Amino acid sequence: MPNSIEESVKDYYGRVLQSSADLQTSACCTAQAPPRHIAEALREVHEEVKDRFYGCGSPIPPALDGATVLDLGCGSGRDCYVLSQLVGPAGRVIGVDMTEAQLAVARRHLDFHAERFGFANVEFHQGYIEDLASVGIEEASVDVVVSNCVLNLSPDKPRVFAEIFRVLKPGGELYFSDVFADRRIPPALLQDPVLVGECLSGALYTEDFRRVLAAAGCADARVVSRAPVTLAGPEIEQKIGFVGFSSLTIRALNLPLEDRCEDYGQVAVYRGTVPTAAHAFELDDHHIFPVGKPVLVCGNTADILSGSRYAEHFDIIGDKTMHHGLFPCGPAGATAPGAAGTAGDSCC
Repeated sequence: MPNSIEESVKDYYGRVLQSSADLQTSACCTAQAPPRHIAEALREVHEEVKDRFYGCGSPIPPALDGATVLDLGCGSGRDCYVLSQLVGPAGRVIGVDMTEAQLAVARRHLDFHAERFGFANVEFHQGYIEDLASVGIEEASVDVVVSNCVLNLSPDKPRVFAEIFRVLKPGGELYFSDVFADRRIPPALLQDPVLVGECLSGALYTEDFRRVLAAAGCADARVVSRAPVTLAGPEIEQKIGFVGFSSLTIRALNLPLEDRCEDYGQVAVYRGTVPTAAHAFELDDHHIFPVGKPVLVCGNTADILSGSRYAEHFDIIGDKTMHHGLFPCGPAGATAPGAAGTAGDSCC
């Protein structure tokens, strides 16, 4: 099912880019230092795999032991080999990418990592993220879907998100980093291979992202972190400098959530049992749960914490018997990533 955009992406990531040093913008560069446990896992990954990595963040959520994780646009396999260590021998990691040159790097080091970790739980498939069934990913078979600066490259984003929520189990999680735009980008710029390959001209307008996700069945996504994207070089600035770009990390759950944050008087208490979150658990950019502290939450947040793999780490007090109106909004509306909070935004 390749088209001209996909062929351009294959060429850019398979031939033009030889290492992360060849990137011309900060769009596909890690926005911040990874958490300590991920940094430690990265030290165990082969150098060639890391050198051919072009991600824009660290889209790896906590509490992954024993999980089945799908990495969309896995490239050289860097995140897959990090995830391999985090899910452990009881877990499974599936990498999907359309670029054979990238997958060749990933597959070349399968035995190296299996010997280093003491177990083998990673597999790689060549295919398109718009059609996961073609590579054998079954409905409701995955606990977590991750992606690192790849979804913007797809020419059919609604189909990608529909596929993601098809393969996620109920309560499963999409956790990804990508580039977003503050406006719709003229379609003509998709013909520029550099702007496409640098994750710019394919970036979703934040409001369109909200609409696409809602159509896929997710009414409430959460911004975990954000960073501005720098356009380095006068040529790129001249072509697309009128657009504001941000690199966002997003969390979205496969749950029947409401499209607004509603107040039911519920309280969440974090037990402190996630190994990588000893003192506090961060759900998104403004929901932080200190160990043992009761925190007022909206109905959606209560459902996320009780209806996902995080349930064993939280106590939820109260139910939805009594409704008290809208829950106070937070600093950023998750249904419109990158936008300032307003009375019309979700609280989360």
